[in-house]
Amino acid sequence: MSQANHFVIETEGLRKAYGEVQALRNVNLKVPQHSIFGFLGPNGAGKTTLMKLLLGLARPSGGTGTIFGHDIVKESVAIRERVGYLPQHPQFIEYMTARENLHFAARFFFSGPQAHIAARCDEMLALVGLSDKADRSIKGFSGGEKQRLGIALAQINAPDLLILDEPASALDPVGRQAVLDVMQRLRERTTIFYSTHILDDVQRVSDTVAILNHGELVASGPIEQISSGKDGVVYTVGIKGQRRDLGERLAELPWVTHTTVAQRNGTSLWQVSVSDPVAAEKDLLRYAMADPAVVVTEFNRKTYELEEVFMTIVQGGGNVR
Repeated sequence: MSQANHFVIETEGLRKAYGEVQALRNVNLKVPQHSIFGFLGPNGAGKTTLMKLLLGLARPSGGTGTIFGHDIVKESVAIRERVGYLPQHPQFIEYMTARENLHFAARFFFSGPQAHIAARCDEMLALVGLSDKADRSIKGFSGGEKQRLGIALAQINAPDLLILDEPASALDPVGRQAVLDVMQRLRERTTIFYSTHILDDVQRVSDTVAILNHGELVASGPIEQISSGKDGVVYTVGIKGQRRDLGERLAELPWVTHTTVAQRNGTSLWQVSVSDPVAAEKDLLRYAMADPAVVVTEFNRKTYELEEVFMTIVQGGGNVR
């Protein structure tokens, strides 16, 4: 991968059809290096299909894709040498212990002294918080412990990219938190690309997200950008007093893109959309308070829960890029 290119995964016009069913439609995706990239979508949106294409487990019907600059169709072997993968329902050799499962997997990637392989297994057990359960049979593991062991197995070859398919979907809150903690610890080691429909988890650990709906990529970008909503960055300004020309005066500011106003209990509530949040944070309140005839009763940046944005995009068919 070129030093100038900081995207681990790139796709352009990627498509997949199963007969008449279009599972993926013209997906253009960029996954930044060392990001925790949350790939969202309702069930049946095409998330697992895209992962299969990236891993070389299925062939695209059209378009292109690269990982580390390698073509996902022609160079899938070179890609898989640098990728770790956790399927939605990982399988283990259940009569073996956690340590034995890791040691078995490590032998496919490492040769040399057994002590080095054992050290790598111990490192992974510690990373996922299973050192104290290393010699227990998998049959007695909880769902959360199995998922953490699955991440350790996916990470055993020290991959540059970790692909996780719904890593916490079937877990209770304690198990989910344990998996999220592991993902956070892995941030400095690798890029994490994971699919999920648990929006709260995404908001807690991801820095970049994409939303897939009916096989189409309808939103992608930094989580702050996606969570800003369709109107971008919006400030709420509450004003008491007579200021009839405020809308016209706000429109003169070069970074104000749109304003609306509503009345509530004698207070004018202005919603001010801005193109430059830094300038708005610095000057908008000062500008509103400059008129001695008014009193500013409220000033804040409007925030959205990711779930609210997700439902608006998915149900309304909107696009955010």
